Order: sequence, then structure tokens, then C-alpha cells
Amino acid sequence: MIYISEAESSALISHDLAYEAARRAFVAACAVGAENFPVVLGHGSDRQNRFTVKSAADATLAGLKIGSYFPTNDAVDLPRHSSIILLFDQGTGCIGAIVEGSKLNAYRTAAADAVATDVLARKDAKVLAVFGTGHQAEYEAMAVSHVRDFERVLVVGRAPERAEAFATRLRAQGLPAETAPAEAACRAADVILTATTATAPLFNAEWIRPGTHVSSMGSDRTGKQELPAQLFDTAYLFCDLPEQSRRIGEFQHWKGAADPVALGEVLEGRAPGRRSDEDITVFDSSGISIQDLYVATMIIEKHQD
Repeated sequence: MIYISEAESSALISHDLAYEAARRAFVAACAVGAENFPVVLGHGSDRQNRFTVKSAADATLAGLKIGSYFPTNDAVDLPRHSSIILLFDQGTGCIGAIVEGSKLNAYRTAAADAVATDVLARKDAKVLAVFGTGHQAEYEAMAVSHVRDFERVLVVGRAPERAEAFATRLRAQGLPAETAPAEAACRAADVILTATTATAPLFNAEWIRPGTHVSSMGSDRTGKQELPAQLFDTAYLFCDLPEQSRRIGEFQHWKGAADPVALGEVLEGRAPGRRSDEDITVFDSSGISIQDLYVATMIIEKHQD
């Protein structure tokens, strides 16, 4: 059995590797025979501590990811998020590989955003608005900055001091970041990303300009919501997996009859993406296990080189 520790996977991951893994996974998720199985949502003995089990299989891979979010770790100075990926040996049913991947998960999630932004945002996008000031938002901002050359990065946070500290961290990594109120950020932005735990819209639909691309990265559980549902009536809608997005993702709040388009269909040329520079495009990432399986496989390959 292959075992890769958190320290080893952290040393091997990069935005480039995660981007390629996410792109392959989006395509694989749309292939005949691929399955992303129903998500298991659980909690610890303390109900505020939560975990998620996501599993998938395709023609070459089968496995699962267990991700946890334990706010009580604050009291013992440990990260709130933890993640581990298990790959089956499909010949025996035994576990063939274990990849610890807390940092891997952050890169993987951000890479889904980067692929969607690369495919759907205008090529001349120059202003990025980031809603969220936490751990994941930082990875998101860095990942999308690998696919567009932003001249301004506008940080929107509920707490001014946290927003300023976050902008300072981004500036230290070379991004032209500054804080901004929500409405001003939306009206200026070419690309908007949201990476929060919100359960109500973060902005108003009328603030979004024609030509804007919006990625919602935080809605992965019933009741979560980052975007105003009114936005969906005037935008072209995309996601990682339509059924899951309608059930636990951002589009659980959409009353439209048609499903959003899986990004893999766009990548394969079977569905259109952005049609004009005036389109508003929305991508919802509820997080699919096949992305975890592909990034773990690429980490294993790199580890064995």
C-alpha cells in the first residue's frame, strides 16, 4: 500500500499540478460510466464539528475523500480543516493508497475555480473581487491569478481588520490587493469569487455588470448560500456536477427547470461556455470526489518519479 503523509503531499502540490488534475477530473466526471456517489454529511459528538465523505469511480479510479471541519480546534491551536484521500486497489478491494491532503484539498478546491475562471471569464479581465478572508479564500485568489493578470484585487470581508490583514497577505505574495465594500467591489469587478460559509447572499444581483464571471466556492451543504438567486435568471450557469449542485450546492436556491451545465461538457466542446463579452457567467463548485482522486493520483505519480 502507498502512503503519502501530509508533509509529503504538501511539498509536492503546486497550482499547476492542481489545475491539470482539476481539468482532467472535470472531463472525467462527464465520461460514460463515471459516478460521483451521494455525499455523506456527518458531525462529531460536538455537533458543530462536521465531516463530509465524498466518493467516486470512473474507468481507472475508485475511492473517497473524508474532509472534516472542527471549529473546536481553535482551542488547541490546530487547523480547523483536515482531509484524507483513500484509493481502492480495484483488483482486491483493499485500500491501495492513502494520501493525507489538508493542503492538497485547499489547492484542489482553488484549482476548480481557476479552471472555471480560465474557461468562462473574459480574456481581458483585470479586476478581481474576493469575498472571504479565510484560509480557502487565499488559495482561491492565488489560483485564479495564475490564469488572469489582475491589475486590482478587491477584498470584501465582514470584519474590516480581517479584510485588511488578508489584503496584506495577498500583497506579500505579489497581488495588488486592497479592501473594498461589497457594492463597490461588485460594480468594478470582471471576476468575482466567493469563498465563505455564508447562508445568505453576499451581494445584490443588480450590482453585477454585464461581462462578469462569478465563482461560488463555499456552498457545499444544504442551507449554504453565497449568491443572490435573482442573478441566475440573467446569467449562464455552470457547475462541477449538476445533480449535486442542485442538491447541496449554490443552485439548490435556483427554481429554474433546466440544470446548469457541467464544466466538463464545455471543456470537451459539447456545450458552449461564454458566448459574448456581455454574458454574465456563474460557476458553482460543490466539490466532487473525482477531483480528489485525480489530484491524489498525480501526487502519487510525482512522489514515485
